Amino acid sequence: MNKIPLGNSDLSVTTICLGTMTFGQQNSEAEAHAQLDYALSQGVNFIDCAEMYPVPSRAETTGLTERYVGTWLKHQARDRIALASKATGPGRTFEWIRDGQLNFTPANLQRALDGSLQRLQTDYIDLYQLHWPDRNTPIFGNYHFQPDQERATVPLQETMAALAEFIRAGKIRHWGLSNETPWGLMTALRLADERGLPRPVSVQNAYNLINRTWENGLSEIGFRENVSLLAYSPLAFGLLSGKYLRDPKTSGRVTLFDGFAARYSKPNTAAAVAAYAELAHRHGLTPAQLALGFAYQRWCVGSTIIGATTMAQLQENLSAVQVKLSAEVLAEIERIHLRFPNPAP
Repeated sequence: MNKIPLGNSDLSVTTICLGTMTFGQQNSEAEAHAQLDYALSQGVNFIDCAEMYPVPSRAETTGLTERYVGTWLKHQARDRIALASKATGPGRTFEWIRDGQLNFTPANLQRALDGSLQRLQTDYIDLYQLHWPDRNTPIFGNYHFQPDQERATVPLQETMAALAEFIRAGKIRHWGLSNETPWGLMTALRLADERGLPRPVSVQNAYNLINRTWENGLSEIGFRENVSLLAYSPLAFGLLSGKYLRDPKTSGRVTLFDGFAARYSKPNTAAAVAAYAELAHRHGLTPAQLALGFAYQRWCVGSTIIGATTMAQLQENLSAVQVKLSAEVLAEIERIHLRFPNPAP
C-alpha cells in the first residue's frame, strides 16, 4: 500500500484510509475489529473516526465508533497507526453531544478532545479535524450560501490557537479541516502564517464521480499550499456501486435512514450513476471498481476514505487499488462529467 506525507507534515499515511462511521450502528464491535484487522493486514495504516459517529448520530449510539476503535487500538503498536478523529461542529441539534455546546471555543474543543482520547484509549490523536465549520456555510448537500442564515461564530483564530495548544501539549500531532470551502481553507492558511500557528495539513471533503466540486478552486489551493484532500464518500453512499440501480429498495444507508437520500436525489444523479455503471460494464469493471479506481488515481486526492458494512465490500474496496483506469476510460469519464457536472454536490 502506497504512503504519502499528509500535507506539509511528517505524518506518513496510506493512500487508502479506513472510515468507521458504520461501527456501532450497522457493524458490531466484533465486526469492527475484523474490518480493522483486515485493513491492517492489507497495509492500511490510516483510520478515520469522529466524536459523533456512528452515523446517523443518536443519543443511544454516539461515541460507540470511537469506543470500538479504542478497544482494538489498545492491542496494537500505537506508532504503526495514523489515527484521525473529528470534533462535532455547531448548527445541528445534537443535545446528546457535549450537552449541545458545539461551537469551537477552546473549552468546548478541550471537552471534545478529552472525550475522544478517553474513548479511543490513547494519549494522542495523529490528525484532529473540525468536522464542519463553526460559521454558516453550505454543507452536506446544501450548495447555496445563504447570508440570511448567519449566526454568532467563534473566530477561527481562537479555534486555531486552541488547536495549537493541543499540539504543544502532545494531545494531537496535526490538525485538519472537513466539509470546507475555498474561503475557509485560505483563511485558515492566512491566519496560520500571520499568527505563527500550525497550518491545517488536510481537508476531508466529499469527492466522487458525481461530486467533483473539490476541483473548482480547492484543488489549486491544495496543490499550491500543500494541503492534502482526504476524499470521503468515493462511492457516494453506495450509489456508485450500482446496487440501487439493481434494486432501488436494497438495504443501505440511503434506504435505511431518513435524510440520507437528499444529497443524492437531485435531478441528474440517477442518469449520471447509470451512465457510469454502463461505462464500467462495457470495460469489464464493476461500477464500484470504476468509482474507486477514479478516486485512487486522481492527482488531487491524498488519501481516499473507504467504508464498508460487510467484509466482502471491504475486500472489493481495497482490491480496487489494483485497478488502473485506461486513458480511454478516463476520457469517457470526462465526457459523462461534462454531460452531468456534479449532480450531487
